[in-house]
Amino acid sequence: MQTTEDVKKIDKKTLSHSFHLWFWGALTCFSQEHMQTFGYMASMLPIIKKLYPKHDDQVKAIHAYTAFFNTNPMLGTVIVGITASMEEARANGKQIDGETINDMRAGLMGPIAGIGDSLIDGTLIPILLGISLGMSTGGSPVGAIFYIVAWVLIAYFGQRFLYYRGYKFGDKAVSFLVGAQGAAVRHAVGVVGSMVVGGVLATWVNVTTSFKLRGADGKVFLNLQDKLNSIYPGLLTVAITMFCWWLMSKKHVSAIWTMIILVGVSLVGVLLGVFNPGLSY
Repeated sequence: MQTTEDVKKIDKKTLSHSFHLWFWGALTCFSQEHMQTFGYMASMLPIIKKLYPKHDDQVKAIHAYTAFFNTNPMLGTVIVGITASMEEARANGKQIDGETINDMRAGLMGPIAGIGDSLIDGTLIPILLGISLGMSTGGSPVGAIFYIVAWVLIAYFGQRFLYYRGYKFGDKAVSFLVGAQGAAVRHAVGVVGSMVVGGVLATWVNVTTSFKLRGADGKVFLNLQDKLNSIYPGLLTVAITMFCWWLMSKKHVSAIWTMIILVGVSLVGVLLGVFNPGLSY
């Protein structure tokens, strides 16, 4: 039976060290084979060394974190906090082994990625970029400075909060994240993210055509953009957006190649007179 003196406890300094290793190195040695595995292992090293003084015990404990791991790096911080709590419980003789910890990590990767990608990439970042673009009117650098400062503060303190919350609640947080409540949260966040992306699209993306047909007398008898506006204002913007979505989602074309394709379409369109960039030489 353990006495109070025998109970192993992770101190604040060790937790802070673990968190910062994850914050700065979640994508360390990132590859398609391992993804965030090595960043995760690095963040758990201070925990393992604190709980297991003997080298052989450290080697045995860290083996649980060699399995493949990949999730949203921001919200995924909560998983690191949860495993720190579970590792502490294992070191104190609770019925938790490496397989249990690994199963928990594998079970949380998908739900956390679904929430994080929708909330962070699909909602938060577009909102910050929208504000920054508005502040950058006329070439002002204020928008860029605002985005950098706001993102760093939100990322750091948000991840720190999640790490310590995960450590505090431990495996109790698992039932919420993978249960019915977690599914409802992921669905709600996905809907909000889609609305935000649609709003940003309508505000900042504008595709129009300058294609016109003229008669023998030189007068325009068909202005394609006016016709499109009478049918569906913003039709070309929606069409280009759906084209990009189709390339990346259905054809698995990378974002870089999608941008290259758009540049090529734009150049050809200008040469054919379909687009007018409004440049004068």
